[in-house]
Amino acid sequence: MSEGPGDLPVVRLVDIRDVPLDVAEVLDALADPAAGGVDVFVGNVRDHDRDHGVTGLEYSAHPTALERLVEVTESVAKEYDVLAVAAVHRVGRLAIGDAAVVVATAAAHRGEAFEATRALIDRLKQTVPIWKHQTFEDGTDEWVGTP
Repeated sequence: MSEGPGDLPVVRLVDIRDVPLDVAEVLDALADPAAGGVDVFVGNVRDHDRDHGVTGLEYSAHPTALERLVEVTESVAKEYDVLAVAAVHRVGRLAIGDAAVVVATAAAHRGEAFEATRALIDRLKQTVPIWKHQTFEDGTDEWVGTP
C-alpha cells in the first residue's frame, strides 16, 4: 500500500465484514494531525426503493470483492491528494437502518476530502462485486448489482 507523510499508509482500513460496521473505527483509522478535513459517507439500509417498501436485504460478495476494494482504495489514494483512506462494507442479512458501507478520506483541506470520498463510493459501487438482494413488503424481491 502507498504511504503518506511520516511513513503512515494512506490506505488504512479496508474490509468486508459480516458484523455491524463502526463509524468510530473508520474515523480512528483516519486520525492524522495534518488532516484539516475528514469526509465520511455512510450508506444505510432504507425502508424503500423507488415505489416499493423494503423489509430487509442481504449482501453477498464475490470471492474477489476484497481484492477489488483494495484496488479501488489504492486508486483513490494515488489520484487524490489525501492523507488517509478507509472503506468497509457489510455482507449478510441487514435490517432497515443498518450501515451497509462506510467510506472516508482525510486530507489537508475539505475540498479534496469531499472529492476523494465521492470518487471512493462511486467506484466501489461500480466495480466491487457485491450484490444486494432486497425483499419488499408485497412479497417480491430483487437482486441489485448483478451482471
